[in-house]
Amino acid sequence: MQKHRALIIDDEPDIRELLGLTLNRMGIDVDTAADISSAKALLEGSNYNICLTDMKLPDGNGIDFVKHAQKAAPNMPIAVITAHGNMDTAIQSLKAGAFDFLTKPIDLSSLRELILSAINTNTIHSNTDLDTGIIGKSESIIQLNKAIKKLSRSQAPVYISGESGSGKELVARSIHSLSSRQDHPFIPVNCGAIPRDLMESEFFGHKKGTFTGATQDKTGLFQAAEGGTLFLDEVADLPIDMQVKLLRAIQEKAIRPIGSNSELKTNVRILSATHKNLGALVEQGEFRQDLFYRLNVIHISVPALRERKADIPTLAEYLLDKIQSEDEDRKLTLASDAITALQRYSFPGNIRELENILERAYTLCETNNIHEQDLQLGSNLGVISSPTTETELLSEPTKTDHFIQSQNYPSLDDYLGEIEKEILCSALDSVRWNKTLAAKKLGITFRSLRYRLQKLGIDTD
Repeated sequence: MQKHRALIIDDEPDIRELLGLTLNRMGIDVDTAADISSAKALLEGSNYNICLTDMKLPDGNGIDFVKHAQKAAPNMPIAVITAHGNMDTAIQSLKAGAFDFLTKPIDLSSLRELILSAINTNTIHSNTDLDTGIIGKSESIIQLNKAIKKLSRSQAPVYISGESGSGKELVARSIHSLSSRQDHPFIPVNCGAIPRDLMESEFFGHKKGTFTGATQDKTGLFQAAEGGTLFLDEVADLPIDMQVKLLRAIQEKAIRPIGSNSELKTNVRILSATHKNLGALVEQGEFRQDLFYRLNVIHISVPALRERKADIPTLAEYLLDKIQSEDEDRKLTLASDAITALQRYSFPGNIRELENILERAYTLCETNNIHEQDLQLGSNLGVISSPTTETELLSEPTKTDHFIQSQNYPSLDDYLGEIEKEILCSALDSVRWNKTLAAKKLGITFRSLRYRLQKLGIDTD
């Protein structure tokens, strides 16, 4: 078995000796250098599994060496050692390509965790056929997959931007699954779905008896993700007071459960995402600039589906296979006219909408081939319709417009859903809720009726 080798760069002999002894006890051979020029010479003649470098060196700084190593040894994880509390320097090193950072005084248990994580990263990425799980061969997806593989080698926080339904969580899961944290939890949380008064408890946990209803200790999301990844989806929805607490947890790598007298150290990688423009929210004062700076160490953008239309046939086939995988007796294929129609469609809901369209078509299609009419794209808000005339644009609001506004429906889908529900319930009432007779009366198939009832949440049991 090949022995691992580390490079340690520090101008203080005592620090070099301490780090060297710690790594030797882990069975790792060590080379040391007192400055950048010596380290560069060692790097030319040897391959290293990990590098530890101090930030302040006689002939430069650690970030200079990180930038050099990105070209000379791009697969070597580098951890930069920074002064206590100097988070700005740590973030600069991560942006430059460092694997992670350590703060002085060095905690040896944290050092050992970091070393094992770096070596595990090398082992994972020695496989050149790593699959990100992102479907597509368009140029934007090729670049996205390259970015995912690179980011999975790092411990840096990543901010993922993109429209709703474009696959931001899938990207986050892919980064986690290809990282050294892959054997630990991936915890996704929708920040906008947590009630404001429960946020602190959800993130950090609480002790029994802290408040009314706290009948037992609760483990928070940070603790649940220990050793793994915490994915903060729709992070823009966090209220300002919670942003302050989250910032401190990220900076200190520690949390304090509500009612606890002590802090708990955490080892969690933070990935975040939102469909909103976080930079604009910072300018408007709705999102803290310092938190944005901590989350947006590295930024990755997920393309909208309409920007990668060449991938739609492959994606559609993949999603259809996924939908019908549980039904061995019924296998459908997409006809060429259906694929063409999908490529013409604008997909405001992105991949999530594509999957919903295919699920509906699979349920309602009466043949073995899904055709354009089975997709029912005309009923979706994102269909590219014929141009509206100036006269139509300037016409007075209709009675329907006033009705939608008076009912305060958030979208046309909700309004149409209520009308459909009323028609279905009326037909079912007329035949004493016999679904077979109701389907005949409505002129639709039994399968179509069942799909519509499920979609609208009408309980017929």
